[in-house]
Amino acid sequence: MSSGQIAIIVIAVVLLAVLAVVAWMAWRRRSLRQRFGPEYDRLVSEQDSRTAAERELRERERRHAELELRPLDAASRERYASAWKQIQAEFVDAPDAAINDADELVTRIVAERGYPTEDYEDQLAHLSVEHARTLGHYRDAHDVYLRHQRGEATTEQLRQALVHYRELFADLLGENPLDQTGDGRVRSDDDPVEAEESQLRSNGGRAASDVSPDATHR
Repeated sequence: MSSGQIAIIVIAVVLLAVLAVVAWMAWRRRSLRQRFGPEYDRLVSEQDSRTAAERELRERERRHAELELRPLDAASRERYASAWKQIQAEFVDAPDAAINDADELVTRIVAERGYPTEDYEDQLAHLSVEHARTLGHYRDAHDVYLRHQRGEATTEQLRQALVHYRELFADLLGENPLDQTGDGRVRSDDDPVEAEESQLRSNGGRAASDVSPDATHR
C-alpha cells in the first residue's frame, strides 16, 4: 500500500470520526430541546452561549437523577384535587386568600413528590427536567404572587396566576384537578372568572359577599 493510499485512509477515518462527533452533538442538542422545550430557549437567551446553556441543562439532569422522586398514590391525588377545587371556589369571594393557598398547595405537592423546596431557583431547576412545559406557568404565577405580597397585583392578575398555578399543579398531580367533560376539556363552570361572572348575574350584578344569606334562600 502506497503512502498516498495510507494518507487517504487516514483522512477518511478522521472525517468519519468528525462526522460521528457532529452527529452525536446534534442528537444531544435535539434531545435537550425535546426534553426542556421552552426552558431550553429561555436558558440559551440568558447564557453567554448555547454551549453554556446546554452544559447547565445537562447538570440539571445529573442533579435530578439524584433525587428520590415519589409518585402520588390514589388517596393523595384525591386529597390534592379536592383541595384545589376548594381554592377555585374560594377565589370567587376571596381572591387574595385563594392565591396564597394556591401557592402553598403547589409547594406542598412539589415537596411530596420529592423535589426540594427550600430555594425557589433550585426548585425551578429540578422541576425543569420533567415539567419544563408547564414551568413557564409556574414562573408567571409566582411573579404575580410576589406582586400580590407587595400589594401590587390586580384581581385579574390574581385570576391569571391561579390559572397558571393550575397548569403545573395538574402536571404534578398527573391529571386535571377539575371535573371534565366527556372529551377531556375542563368544564367552563369550574373556571374562577366564569364562576364569578355567573354569580354576579344570579345576584343581579352584586358580588356574593354583598348578598345576605337569607336572600340566597328565597
